Amino acid sequence: MNKIYATTALTLVVAMLGGTAAYVMLNGQSGGEQNPCASSVVAGGDIGGAFELVSESGETVTDKDVITSPTLVYFGYTFCPDVCPLDSARNAEALDLLEERGIDANALFISIDPERDTPEVVAEFTDVMHPKMIGLTGTQAQVKAASQAYKTYYKKQAGDPEYYLVDHSTFTYLVMPDTGFVEFFRRETTPEQIADSVACYANAAK
Repeated sequence: MNKIYATTALTLVVAMLGGTAAYVMLNGQSGGEQNPCASSVVAGGDIGGAFELVSESGETVTDKDVITSPTLVYFGYTFCPDVCPLDSARNAEALDLLEERGIDANALFISIDPERDTPEVVAEFTDVMHPKMIGLTGTQAQVKAASQAYKTYYKKQAGDPEYYLVDHSTFTYLVMPDTGFVEFFRRETTPEQIADSVACYANAAK
């Protein structure tokens, strides 16, 4: 099921960005030049941008407030039974590996379930995952705008009004404070591979 979500999300991204941008995403190339930091997925593209959300401390923040160093951005929700905790734990491990290398990096967990994910709830989730992971939520409109900026997919399932699930894409995005979105990682990407990629971009930006 997770592979289906990932494939659906990639199809949506390709459809929205068009053929040229899709080629860049799949080949890590722009203008015929190979990006030395690109992994097997992407370098550049019309993904990411400004957003306004509510932090886990209850403050309204923008992307400029929370993306101050290389940042792993993930869209999920705290009631997610397995995918979100596993992906978030993987991202947290990547942060630890980067810290060992002396590289300052952060992670954002952006809820796509603001109905249940209050600032307090996302704070509990991110505090368990990693001390540097920041939880973000907001109004339905704020979350939708952030999701659209990153070309992510999510849809609330019908059923129990309290214990419902949410279908969603599962990419993790690497965003640099000066250049914006530069890379995304699939679920099968390891913490070591993420750390290597982040380190490359961080060192290239010095």
